[in-house]
Amino acid sequence: MAKTQNDESYYLASQWELMGRKLIKHKLAKFSLYILGILYLGAIFAGFIAPQGLTDYDSQTMNSQPTKIHLWDTEKKFHGPFVYGLKSQRDKVTMRKVYVEDTEKIYKVKFFVKGEKYRILGIIPSNIHLFGAEEGGRVFLMGTDSMGRDLFSRLILGSQVSLTIPLVGAGISFILGIILGGISGYFGGFIDTCIQRLIEVICSFPSIPLWMALSAAIPPDIPIVRMYLYITIIMSFISWTGLARIVRGKFMSLRKEDFIMAAQIAGVSDVKIIVTHLVPGFLSYLIVDITLAIPKMIIGETSMSFLGLGMRSPATSWGVLLQEAQNITNIAIYPWKLIPLFFVIITVLAFNFLGDGLRDAADPYK
Repeated sequence: MAKTQNDESYYLASQWELMGRKLIKHKLAKFSLYILGILYLGAIFAGFIAPQGLTDYDSQTMNSQPTKIHLWDTEKKFHGPFVYGLKSQRDKVTMRKVYVEDTEKIYKVKFFVKGEKYRILGIIPSNIHLFGAEEGGRVFLMGTDSMGRDLFSRLILGSQVSLTIPLVGAGISFILGIILGGISGYFGGFIDTCIQRLIEVICSFPSIPLWMALSAAIPPDIPIVRMYLYITIIMSFISWTGLARIVRGKFMSLRKEDFIMAAQIAGVSDVKIIVTHLVPGFLSYLIVDITLAIPKMIIGETSMSFLGLGMRSPATSWGVLLQEAQNITNIAIYPWKLIPLFFVIITVLAFNFLGDGLRDAADPYK
């Protein structure tokens, strides 16, 4: 009886329900979905998780290594989570400043501590942070940069830019690709020729010179919010062409089908035919496409900021943080400055694996 009910639910299930069942069985895609959920939750509550703000710095702890969290002191006495104080000294070989633990000073790590003010979702004001050391102590989970700023805090706060610009940019380019590609494929003729020539012109430019040309038009002293908007527009302007060509090809093949001709004879408007009949015909492909387009956007935003063409200090993103990784000598001495690169890799892989899972789930022959 149970088997019969399962069979009935399978045959009565919608396309989205069948895709969801297949996606859940794809272990790698499911795991990637969890990873992305954690990353985006971290971006939403970045102000709460980050112990310091973007403007906090300490000239006494420049290029400090990651702080070790201890539970027992040197005498094997339990204190709970704490950090030692830091004192600087000169390396006898390289003569550069290094930081060592001062075991005579203990600062307990506390949770839900008060710190710099921020706004949750840009609306709710708060000054409570997830963790922090007692006054006088410092917790640098991922070390500090050349200005003494906490790399972990900047990494978490930078995720708000590096994870949202690609998301918004992919959404805008997705809409542009469907609209322009749909108009080109459905109406054809002179409109199709103009749109295809525009696509060819945009595709003929190499990506980096095009980024440089568009970024040069952005004034360097504009507010951070407007810079965010401009970078999103640049990313969207470059990325819609590939999807538009695919949508054009799909529309050209589907518009000759009998159900489209029947709708035209019945007097259905062109807009309704496109929205109701043509787009749903390959909607599963479009979902996979936007999932795979987001990691390209992430790499694009990171590359622009890395080259100094995107976000600029005091704003931060993963690409801005990687600017200090341009010098191989700097990396050899301070390897923790490469940590943002691993977050970029993990995010891109997670989106790619999720896209593979969605592609398999949308395939009716699997």
